[in-house]
Amino acid sequence: MKVEKLINWHETNKCKSIAGRYITTKSIDPVLAHLPTSFKQRVVGESAEGRKLKTIEVGSGSIRILCWSQMHGNESTGTKALIDLLEWLSAASTEAQEILDACTMVFMPIVNPDGAVAYSRVNAQQIDLNRDVLDQNAPESKVLLSVLKEVNPEYCFNLHDQRTIFSVEPAHHPATLSFLAPSVNQNRTVTEGRKKTMQVIAAIYQNLRKVLPHQIGRYSDEFYPTATGDNFEKMGHHTILIEAGHFPDDYQREVVRKYNWLALLLGIHAIAKPSKDISYKSYFEIPNNEQYYLDEIHYNVKLENYEELIDLGILYKEILTDGTIRFLPQIEKIGHLTNYTANKLINSKGKTYKDEKDFLNNYKK
Repeated sequence: MKVEKLINWHETNKCKSIAGRYITTKSIDPVLAHLPTSFKQRVVGESAEGRKLKTIEVGSGSIRILCWSQMHGNESTGTKALIDLLEWLSAASTEAQEILDACTMVFMPIVNPDGAVAYSRVNAQQIDLNRDVLDQNAPESKVLLSVLKEVNPEYCFNLHDQRTIFSVEPAHHPATLSFLAPSVNQNRTVTEGRKKTMQVIAAIYQNLRKVLPHQIGRYSDEFYPTATGDNFEKMGHHTILIEAGHFPDDYQREVVRKYNWLALLLGIHAIAKPSKDISYKSYFEIPNNEQYYLDEIHYNVKLENYEELIDLGILYKEILTDGTIRFLPQIEKIGHLTNYTANKLINSKGKTYKDEKDFLNNYKK
């Protein structure tokens, strides 16, 4: 697949009725309603507050793939990418038809619709769905597991968002996208199943880095016994985790959406038409994620309770107000932040504040 051609398609044809960070079932339902009848839509359950959980199935091939997004309600970039993928698949290009002939794909765009409405990580019961795969306390977790068992996918795509603070070693560029082949045990054993997951991610990386250099990271593969991806991988479903992160000045994550869509499409294409030239070992060429990026750094600030000039590192807190996401500054780091970089670098030139609270009270973005 020609990456530049795909990017041109997306910039012209992405779903323009969906944008920004606040994405709910109300946002996507009108788009889903206009999909071709060959896209089989089904209500598969309800959330804790009674909102419908839907799947969309398309394709006729023997390779079964399950993709889901927004199990954390405030992580919506993957949902936009999934909607754009449905648009691309419905365009009936030769490349799309090759995938449809090779694969049967099931999409669950919003696993946590209550959390999406509240713009919350957790569901209405205050349960983190990504830590509920074993206990199954949330109705949404039960539905996702039932879909998994029914579809019995060979491959899964688990779509999330990560905070601005994540960067890519060694130069601390923002981690616009990060990938993970989840571990299946504490020893992080590279099983035959993980090798297949790694091979898909390696194929994505080899193509994506051409258009997104220095901003692709490899997420920590620490084993989480209760995490969805780790357990699905352990059950034999090769699970590719994609974390959408920050791109400079892209706080609505519309640029990131494009790369998220591209990564998802490249991954599915690598499954449909695997290349013998891509080794799972290339997965380990992806630079590690680190945490050396901030939204702002204010250098050379004078706080009266500090003897010397210091630097203040700011991370934004996302707040839902009247259907709009606001970004409120919070001080994350204090000290000499020479090892950090940020979306915005400001030299305060010794400007004096009484304390951290006074700085935030006088903050101007």
